Amino acid sequence: MPLALLALAISAYAIGTTEFVIVGLLPTVASDLDVSLPLAGMVVSVYALGVTFGAPILTALTGRVPRKPLLLGLMGVFVAGNLLAGVSPNYETLLVARVLSAFAHGVFFSVGSTIAADLVPEDRRASAIAMMFSGLTIAIVTGVPLGTWIGQTFGWRATFLAVSVLGVVGGLGVAALVPARLSQPPAAGLGTQLGVLAKPRLLLAFAITALGYGGTFVAFTFLAPILETITGFSNSTVSLVLVLYGAAIAVGNVVGGRLANRRPVRALAWLFALQALVLIVFTFTADAKVPALVTLAGMGALAFANVPGLQLYVVQLAQRHAPEAVDVASALNIAAFNLGIAAGAFFGGQVVSSPLGLGATPWVGGLFVLGGLVLTLASGALDRRETDRRTTVPAAC
Repeated sequence: MPLALLALAISAYAIGTTEFVIVGLLPTVASDLDVSLPLAGMVVSVYALGVTFGAPILTALTGRVPRKPLLLGLMGVFVAGNLLAGVSPNYETLLVARVLSAFAHGVFFSVGSTIAADLVPEDRRASAIAMMFSGLTIAIVTGVPLGTWIGQTFGWRATFLAVSVLGVVGGLGVAALVPARLSQPPAAGLGTQLGVLAKPRLLLAFAITALGYGGTFVAFTFLAPILETITGFSNSTVSLVLVLYGAAIAVGNVVGGRLANRRPVRALAWLFALQALVLIVFTFTADAKVPALVTLAGMGALAFANVPGLQLYVVQLAQRHAPEAVDVASALNIAAFNLGIAAGAFFGGQVVSSPLGLGATPWVGGLFVLGGLVLTLASGALDRRETDRRTTVPAAC
């Protein structure tokens, strides 16, 4: 694999860290900026919404910009967003900083995937893309716990300043290692994207992604306060617990991919059912340390296990219902993931501020995932009906 992929992976590591590290820092941010936990949770929602709506629009607007200069510009925006977060004097400035970083996030992974594939022979493209995305996975395992520890020790602003340094390293790596001459894929305009959104089957798949994936974030967004106020862990221990959670995510992502290789809908149905069950169980185990840790390991393993299957299923549906826009459908599903994060964080905040309180976020998240399960079963039934129709029509002829 070319060294340029390492530069892309480092950049992905920085971006993944800044997206999820706020979860471990939520109590610290809320206390320092004198805002409530639900309001602090909006920092998660705003970032995810920035990715959701910024990525498709900015990808369309920058479609004709040469790939390497665009990637360098995105890393510059990312660094600027994190520097602004690192010196934010108030809550409003932090929100603006998060939106700025989010705009870079969405376009980076869209453009970075095409660059990674362009750097290697055709039969190694999937491995090249996986290597770039490994930076995101490693960020969840190591970057988020380390960033949480930095924030708890030196203040939450120090975490974002550290991430901006990572962004500079990634940008320098891109400048030095990514070749200047790269293929320029045809730009996908907003019209093409809107055409995909007009396909009912794809809209159903995007809804499955948003509900099934986003349901976990009802509780995950407020995981640090749950662990501190309900389970009884000290804030310094929370960063260690996040290592366990991140390791479980890494394992679950690999296992989930293997399960979904042949029959993604069936795998997704089982994964969603188990995910909802574990979230509901966490409601009852959160107040005891050992049972909480065991349940959290299950939550982590299932939280991202559905990602490969969801992405594969959308690609399969697009190949049948929008063959001219498979890449656009795949990119819009990334937006659906982030829409799920935003909705999960928002509704989690509503639960925390309601009479139900912080302890209810896991089972409410479980209800979201059950909604994803119902839609998955409905989509599977439609698939079977389409298959029956295709097999009976030739027979009738």
